[in-house]
Amino acid sequence: MAKFQFQGRDSKGGAVSGELDVVSQNAAASELSRRGIIPVKITEVEDSGKSLSEINITIFKPKVNLDELIIFCRQMSALTRAGIPIMRAMKGLADSTNSELLSETLTDVTKRLESGINLASSMQIYPDVFSDLFISMIHVGENTGQLETAFKRLSESLELERNTRKRIKKATGYPKMVIGAIMTALFIVNLFVIPKFASVFAKFGAELPLPTQILVATSEFCLDYWWLMIGLVIAGIYGFKQWVKTEKGNYIWDRKKLTFPIVGVLFEQISLSRFTRNFSMMLAAGMPITHALAIAAESTGNKFIAARIFDMKVGIERGDSLLRTARTTEIFTPLVLQMIAVGEETGSIDSLLNEVADFYDEEADYSLSRLSEAIEPILIVAMGGIVLVLALGVFLPIWDLGSAAMGKG
Repeated sequence: MAKFQFQGRDSKGGAVSGELDVVSQNAAASELSRRGIIPVKITEVEDSGKSLSEINITIFKPKVNLDELIIFCRQMSALTRAGIPIMRAMKGLADSTNSELLSETLTDVTKRLESGINLASSMQIYPDVFSDLFISMIHVGENTGQLETAFKRLSESLELERNTRKRIKKATGYPKMVIGAIMTALFIVNLFVIPKFASVFAKFGAELPLPTQILVATSEFCLDYWWLMIGLVIAGIYGFKQWVKTEKGNYIWDRKKLTFPIVGVLFEQISLSRFTRNFSMMLAAGMPITHALAIAAESTGNKFIAARIFDMKVGIERGDSLLRTARTTEIFTPLVLQMIAVGEETGSIDSLLNEVADFYDEEADYSLSRLSEAIEPILIVAMGGIVLVLALGVFLPIWDLGSAAMGKG
């Protein structure tokens, strides 16, 4: 017998966790399914008595990217629509995919299917490949007999996620390039240019202007303590990443991101678009509203917004309406609240939420199109300030160099 730790969600969408003493992960997944728990993560508790040679340490862990998952979902949707048995379809895709990790995953999932475990429980063993949203949609598709529709909606959701990432990358490409050029220029000037000027000025004994003194002092500090600066930068980045990994740190950072100038509104729009789109998709698939809220909250990518959505779930469990709980979160605009109200009144909340997601997508597109326009003036001013300091520091003493040389002569 081995000990396994698990995390999952019960029939009401509440988070549950604990330990199981079973022979394998398959047995753990089967036991959780029997208890009515949707597993999110199952990990074996390592035996502390293992020798170092038995411990497998992976530094660079391979991942399955979005493009590969999108292709997989599209192919599964087409194959199930054509009536091909699920195990045969999975075997074929495992042999045809270009991703070694995805191929190994699908092969193992197929073996679990052959042993009698359902598809959702088989996939949840691989949380690094299949997200909570992915597993939940497959679970709903299996229970409702709409597995083809579940794969189709998942492919659409993943495509939206990919397009959002591409838009963000495109909008931030120019600012990243400019900031990189500025940092490179400062590095070269501080380490190579300023020391040469300083040695020339010292020969003439000229009194250096204040901007030049600042540049020389900065350059000397960089030359003498470069190792300390690099160490502090690495330690700062590592410390920040470790802090963000904590529950409290992640929550504080995600909340802070929403208050950033220019990009804060964009982060909020993208997170709410993900939530409303996925929430609508799960409601349309027949998932209970509280369970759908819990899963959709985790798909937002922002812990602060997810906490507000979990508050909605708690309010609905108390008997409040979706509109009332949405209003108390204070994260939705009046227009969105009005659309939710109409959806509740007409019984078409899933389609109205799709309209809300489209609204957020349009707002995010508009914000992304204006992002470069908003950042460019700031970058120009910053570059102008840096160039001004460098120009004053370098050229002011050159203007006095002639008179200093004459005095020396």
